[in-house]
Amino acid sequence: MAKAKKTGSKNKPKSILTDASLAFLKNYINTPSPVGFESGGQKIWLEYVKPYVDTFFTDPYGTAVGVINPTAPFKVVIEAHADEISWFVNYINDQGLIYLKRNGGVDHQVAPAKRVWIHGKKGPVKAVFGWPAIHTRLSNPDQKEPAPKVDNLTLDCGARSRKEAEALGVHVGAVVTYEEGFDELAYDYFIARAFDNRIGGFMIAEVARLLKQNNKKLPFGLYVVNAVQEEIGLRGAEMIARRIKPDVAIITDVTHDTSTPMISKAIEGDIQCGKGPSLAYAPAIHNKLLGLIQDVAEKHKIPVQLRTLSRSTGTDTDSFAYANDGCPSVLISIPLRYMHTTVEMLHKSDIEETIKLMYQSVLTLTPKTNLSYF
Repeated sequence: MAKAKKTGSKNKPKSILTDASLAFLKNYINTPSPVGFESGGQKIWLEYVKPYVDTFFTDPYGTAVGVINPTAPFKVVIEAHADEISWFVNYINDQGLIYLKRNGGVDHQVAPAKRVWIHGKKGPVKAVFGWPAIHTRLSNPDQKEPAPKVDNLTLDCGARSRKEAEALGVHVGAVVTYEEGFDELAYDYFIARAFDNRIGGFMIAEVARLLKQNNKKLPFGLYVVNAVQEEIGLRGAEMIARRIKPDVAIITDVTHDTSTPMISKAIEGDIQCGKGPSLAYAPAIHNKLLGLIQDVAEKHKIPVQLRTLSRSTGTDTDSFAYANDGCPSVLISIPLRYMHTTVEMLHKSDIEETIKLMYQSVLTLTPKTNLSYF
């Protein structure tokens, strides 16, 4: 009897992602790393990166850097940011309900009925964002239905007095993160909170892994930078750019998938998950470096999408570009749906293509690459 033919398996390209790297991604994504409190995720990231770099260091605020060829005078940075949006405990009332302040650009409209962790003095405390039942919200037909706002959202951790909340270790200044973690959907989509931008940290770590495992020798020092505090003004990148003083910087972050409802392509451009990394035009983007990246993409048949950004990129690119005496910088973004929610979504193929583009770009660069406009 003739054997049935297997379909699709022979033609499917081999993934550059290993079981070990995907296990790291899940662990890294699931580890809370709120703005100003990134050390938990940074420790996991450093442990993964250490075998693939020659040395590493951290700065006073927690930015982590793995270095290949640390004595080389010419320095290239590949960078992502490690922090996630979150909340701060701001006030505990007499009934034990907890009022909050934002820590980064967290979306208050996403919060009602979400489960969270309060990172208190005695360890994580489970809590929920309470919200009035629909029956009570609509009980008065003449009354406008309330919308969630920072000042009417409260956390309920089970305590029924301030004293009980404090006994759990909850205190003013405790940081709060959402519970949702990594998961997979059909057709190679991944979802999680905080893909913005720990997916970038994952991808730069994978570039380091591929360089090591493929025995590639670089003619410059490569600084694999996972910066803190991007979500409140690019602060970690600002500090580390002054310390490293790089000659070239390749930044990776997320960008909006604009194919979902209620997004204007006329304003945000036409970017979709599954169609490859996005390259941006903006004043901070160095045009010759961008041209080099585009040439690399064409040579290696890596699909890319284009978008424009206005006065600033809103990413760590700005901090590197304008640091010191100016650093030629470029932004390679991965399309993301539902940014700053607990169900941020991206496509596996975009992760792989973005890693490939950064990897091949690093192999193309040399200290003699001419990036002068004149």
